[in-house]
Amino acid sequence: MVDPIATADMQSNDNAKATDTHSSESPETALHLAIEQFYFGYRAFTAPPDRILDQRGLGRVHHRILYFVGRNPQISVNALLSILNVSKQALNAPLRQLIAMRLVVINTAEHDRRVRQLSLTPMGQKLEAQLTGTQMKLLQAVFDEVGESAAAGWHQVMHSLSKKC
Repeated sequence: MVDPIATADMQSNDNAKATDTHSSESPETALHLAIEQFYFGYRAFTAPPDRILDQRGLGRVHHRILYFVGRNPQISVNALLSILNVSKQALNAPLRQLIAMRLVVINTAEHDRRVRQLSLTPMGQKLEAQLTGTQMKLLQAVFDEVGESAAAGWHQVMHSLSKKC
């Protein structure tokens, strides 16, 4: 069996070779390669937090909740639903689990008692920092490796891609 990561790595050992390889490929082949690189890059990006989460019986959805609640203290449940683009039903079970594990707290908003707001507990902050910290270190190492212009290009691609859904 061929190792897809090694194959992709061989096809783009450095920036110059990657540019040459892509310029001689058909558009369809280049898009297939981009899809594969995106998939394997995402796998590398999520593997370290997945291992930490697995030790606690949690999954990626829990990490997404912790991340966005941590980045937006006192976020309303409705705002979180909008950011994650999920239904109340999809959010309910993992959020309840995080609350039961004392990683997230839910409070009533002072300005409107109908609004429920979420915040991380100190334990939740610690776990979120650990999970996201592994990803930040990985991205920083990769950005340092590929250079500033490639990192800026990656940000442009990800921003544009995120606007397509």
